[in-house]
Amino acid sequence: MNKSKILQMTVLLAAIVVLAGGFLRAVRYDSMTLTDYESQQNTEDKKETTLNPSTVPAESQGSPEGDATAAPDNAADTENTPDDDTSAEPGVESGSHSSTAPDGAPSPMDLPTTASRPVGILLNAGIPEEERITYSQGFYYEPLSENLRRYITGVSYPFLPAAETSPESSVDTADGQKKPSVGSDTALLVGTDGSQPAISLEELRYVHIWHYDFDGNPREGELICNEYIARDLTEIFYELYRCEYRLEKVLLIDEYDGDDTASMTDNNTSCFNYRQNAGSAHALGLAVDINPLYNPQVTYEKDGTEVVLPAAASAYADRSAGFSYKIDADDLCCRLFLEHGFTWGGNWNATKDYQHFQKAKP
Repeated sequence: MNKSKILQMTVLLAAIVVLAGGFLRAVRYDSMTLTDYESQQNTEDKKETTLNPSTVPAESQGSPEGDATAAPDNAADTENTPDDDTSAEPGVESGSHSSTAPDGAPSPMDLPTTASRPVGILLNAGIPEEERITYSQGFYYEPLSENLRRYITGVSYPFLPAAETSPESSVDTADGQKKPSVGSDTALLVGTDGSQPAISLEELRYVHIWHYDFDGNPREGELICNEYIARDLTEIFYELYRCEYRLEKVLLIDEYDGDDTASMTDNNTSCFNYRQNAGSAHALGLAVDINPLYNPQVTYEKDGTEVVLPAAASAYADRSAGFSYKIDADDLCCRLFLEHGFTWGGNWNATKDYQHFQKAKP
């Protein structure tokens, strides 16, 4: 090969190299670096975490995150002090799956197994999404499903005696007796005198929350309440959770067979219970008892004696003593309920009900 051809090939190769380099520089501006890819993946992952836990498959569902080492004392302090504006009302949307609450909403982690989850959330799974009102992820309220209605009827919610129930509107129970179908009109009748309860099943709401237990672990909680206070409870318990306020248990009182004393003795926070007293605020779903074992009801008799309910809480009747989980006027829980228009039983006279918060309908 002569020198002329070698020179021509060299010039041609150099031209190809120059053109190829220019092309690579041009496409580089439209390419995605590893850093760009990682940034995009992180953004997509963040979008996925805005899903409501109830919409995520069981194997990937999450619980709110929290600090399990937080101090258990509920007394008002720097850790348990809410933001300056705890009464702010973020937009609450029907059927929403994204958090509309202020900063600090829980993010998904691993949920408890199905076997350890509260019974209400499993029974109420059939409610249409558009009927759910979500305040923040894991904090919502909705109507009672047919399954949940059946679960509470005859326990925390009353029903007709078997003798006054027609076969067409009843179902057989395990003991062979008749129990009204809760979807029927006869299920709204109660007692041997044929009287009707002061609240219908349609007026009740299922409330799902998260809370920190006494060991500092995040737990699912649930209550049934009057629709009038459903939003209040959702907001209040969200703030309590965000401030890592400790509640030992928040379960439906039906898990205690509607026995208020058993629920209080087990320090269970609860709301609706018609069986307790048909004339009480609890019977209307308008009252909540918070950590009742540490905040008992104390009645002062004329002879100077004290009657403490539950009896197991007698050690906590002296409110001048200092102990954990005590509710007083400066307690975060008390302040939040008062801000939402509730009255506190600790301000009553002849009877002091330190666990009790109630709100009257206008």
